Amino acid sequence: MSGRYDDRLRALSRRVEQTRESLDPDPPDEERAMELLREGFGPTVALYCEARTGGSWVRFSEEEFKRLERTMNDWLDCYTACYGVELAGTYSVRTAAELLVDTHNARDVAVLLTGVPDQ
Repeated sequence: MSGRYDDRLRALSRRVEQTRESLDPDPPDEERAMELLREGFGPTVALYCEARTGGSWVRFSEEEFKRLERTMNDWLDCYTACYGVELAGTYSVRTAAELLVDTHNARDVAVLLTGVPDQ
């Protein structure tokens, strides 16, 4: 992976760990959930989209791809925790990217993937 993507992914990964520690244990906190989508989940999925659709196709190693997907799922976990919901599984970054291309909205992607909040 190019240094530009690796540095961004490392920063997003570090930030989600700090975020997890700072979550309010008394949900719901919809404002915080939206902040997490803007600052973490959206940029993580966007990094994948950019790497796949930018000027040159970036090939992720197996470990890099796992870290990317883990980071995205960690952000989703923090997002659902804002509603008092434990994430029910893991999600594919490719699926999230396809949904983002279709919807142009990180919140819509998070709701479609997790079902949180209940509509």
